[in-house]
Amino acid sequence: MLIEYGVWVSRLGLCVVFGLSAWGKLADRSATRQAVGDFGVPLRWVPAVAWALSIAEATIAVGVLLPWVCGVAALATLLLLAVFTAVIVRLLRRGEHPSCSCFGAASAAPIGPKILVRNGLFAVLAVLVGIGALTHPRVPMGLPADNAIGCAMAAAVVAVLVWLAGQVRVLRRRVDEQALSTLGAEGLPVGAVAPEFELFGPQGTKTTLEDLLTGARSVLLVFVHPGCELCAALARELPRWRARASDALSIVAVGNGDAAEQAAWGVEHGLGDIPSLVQQGNEAALRYRVRGTPSAVLIDPEGRVAAPVARGGIAIRELITTVRRSPREPARDRIPAGAAR
Repeated sequence: MLIEYGVWVSRLGLCVVFGLSAWGKLADRSATRQAVGDFGVPLRWVPAVAWALSIAEATIAVGVLLPWVCGVAALATLLLLAVFTAVIVRLLRRGEHPSCSCFGAASAAPIGPKILVRNGLFAVLAVLVGIGALTHPRVPMGLPADNAIGCAMAAAVVAVLVWLAGQVRVLRRRVDEQALSTLGAEGLPVGAVAPEFELFGPQGTKTTLEDLLTGARSVLLVFVHPGCELCAALARELPRWRARASDALSIVAVGNGDAAEQAAWGVEHGLGDIPSLVQQGNEAALRYRVRGTPSAVLIDPEGRVAAPVARGGIAIRELITTVRRSPREPARDRIPAGAAR
């Protein structure tokens, strides 16, 4: 009986995954068409392929719940995942990282190795569903009705909560973008409370502003981009500048996209032990009104913006020098503008 419950739960899990994916694509058809086009589908086929993907995923979500077609749905899942994975591997080998909207706007992020791992986990789940369909073809009919329905209701609640969490992320992103577009000046005023944020490392570890401020140290957020040549030149200089700065200063390189790739970029360009982390989309840059790379924002130990945005390597070096001269006082002088991406 316990195995039969496991079979039913695995089917519900696969249903939730593909149901959310289909719903996300249908709810945001423009993002879906954009993603399909970015993945290399010819323009004239983009609308048809976008609809076909949504219908196929919705069919799989329903099919895995029906005992007489569950095995076929599991096989279709594996074939679809194989196609997705092959296309992603091809793009990554070519150095292309288009945005993946697999679950709609909430999941819009450049593709990377994490998506391959995710597809592998989904494939394992599909294999389990297929095995369950062969060994226990009558599930969920053999289960007590109240228990089977209760599991289904729990899966529905999980699906709704995941969807709501995605909508919250989308709204936060749009609010940040709207705030940036309505406020003309770059950077927050000196003395303003520094907005909270979450940065992520290559292992998925989360770092917040509170974490960075631990130890009564000022924090310099240096916004960079892997495709920016000035950022690469700056990365080679930052360890040397940091060595000459006050011990009360902590420097963090902030990028976006895939955390593992950002970390590899930092190693390649000599960041040394300076952390190279990524933000969610452009969340931190939007909240601090940073519009170009390389740029830097200084936050004092009390969690307030301590200087105007420094744009370009020269301005960032001057800002670090100012902290070295007066580690306890916020740098309130205007920072000379340097070259920016």
